[in-house]
Amino acid sequence: MTIFDLFWLFLILSWMLPAYQRWRTVQQRLAMTQKLRRMRGSRIITLIHRQESFGFLGLFQRRFISIEDSEQILRAIRSTPKDVPIDLILHTPGGLVLASEQIARALQKHEARTAVFIPHYAMSGGTMIALAADELWMDEHAVVGPIDPQIGGYPAASILKVVEEKPISEVDDNTLIMADLARKAVRQVEDTVTDLLKGKFPEERARELARTLTEGRWTHDYPIRADQLQEMGFTVRTDLPEEIYALMDLYPQPQNQRPSVTYSPLPPTGRPNEEQ
Repeated sequence: MTIFDLFWLFLILSWMLPAYQRWRTVQQRLAMTQKLRRMRGSRIITLIHRQESFGFLGLFQRRFISIEDSEQILRAIRSTPKDVPIDLILHTPGGLVLASEQIARALQKHEARTAVFIPHYAMSGGTMIALAADELWMDEHAVVGPIDPQIGGYPAASILKVVEEKPISEVDDNTLIMADLARKAVRQVEDTVTDLLKGKFPEERARELARTLTEGRWTHDYPIRADQLQEMGFTVRTDLPEEIYALMDLYPQPQNQRPSVTYSPLPPTGRPNEEQ
């Protein structure tokens, strides 16, 4: 075998090994979702956004809730019989309001029981989806976030505050246009969240909670814990099945970067100071 042959063999293996690893990971994910399906007696849907690597060079992309996500999830919900429960495993930084609202309303209208599981976080549009389910399950340290709309990269509430605090003569036309859009966006998202909560709370309380989540009271990345949701009146379970965490392990971050977290195995006896 010549050096030229070895070079081509290296290229072929470099292409085949990542493809095999991706195939094996997909099969493991399917096996875990099947296990969850048998445990829960429900249809399992996952919406998990990781910074995933792709391609020969190991490039990566950040993922958010997109129209493509809503199309696939709506198709999955529509094809689920009315008497079959749905469990949605959710891990996302958020995304498009349109896509998030489509998923939330479809989940809300499904006739059988629906549940959302959040092992780590579901921010912004992910929170909207989570509020639509009959049951909300969160890890004790998992978080959701405010649903205040963003306009041109700025919080809608902050744009409105600028217009309120400056004389109208000192506000340029572009800011006034953004303020008009911001006012409409806040109202529309508040109405949507109110509709999602009406089945769980009286209408006045649903409107109050929706306003709290959409008015810009917090920064957009403010973490709302499970216990805070419980204080607001939401029913939240924190005893997630271990299989949810096992499934998340099958969505690893890119491996072409130096890991920032490592940890040792547990001490054999659980007593760290004892010599073995």
